[in-house]
Amino acid sequence: MRVLLVDDHALVRQGLRAVLATTTDCDVVGEAGTGEEATERAASLRPDVVVMDLSMPGAGGVEATRVIRTTMPTVRVLVLTTFSDDDRVRAALAAGATGYLLKDAAPEEVVAAVRSTARHEAPVDPRVARALLPGAPAPGRDRGPALPPRERDVLDRIARGLSNRQIATELGIAERTVKVHVGSLFRRIGVADRTSAALWARDHGW
Repeated sequence: MRVLLVDDHALVRQGLRAVLATTTDCDVVGEAGTGEEATERAASLRPDVVVMDLSMPGAGGVEATRVIRTTMPTVRVLVLTTFSDDDRVRAALAAGATGYLLKDAAPEEVVAAVRSTARHEAPVDPRVARALLPGAPAPGRDRGPALPPRERDVLDRIARGLSNRQIATELGIAERTVKVHVGSLFRRIGVADRTSAALWARDHGW
């Protein structure tokens, strides 16, 4: 996987590079310190994944994400930031970010999130998922199509930001079985990725 690191702090970029250097499947092909640099480097380097900070001088990470995803739809963006407030999360996902991780994540979580993003999955920090899915459903709110019990279990855990492996562990089933349920769930509610499923769950009061 070709990875571009975007953060206005050189020390953060250095740390991320060191973390990804411990893997055999992640190749850091470039770095950028501003949103403008991020779009330029993404256009010239064509990485598989951009690890994107949100708060930077000039054009921030949200605008850079929007430009990259609009002009280079095959490039995936994983947000890595300190911000978990609802507005920033919504803005980043609306701009086209595939995943959203907080900077206090463990190194292995960062690596796993980069890999998931490259696989077109949607790794979302559970604390961010909770921000997207606040509270219980309002009385009488449309909860969408009826879901089988196991798909309800899977949807609940997708909304909390769990990976297929974590869902399999919690439910005590095989990871390949989780993948089958995820595929069936996506078809049933009409979405194509995990972030859309989490947003669908919020909008329908799950």
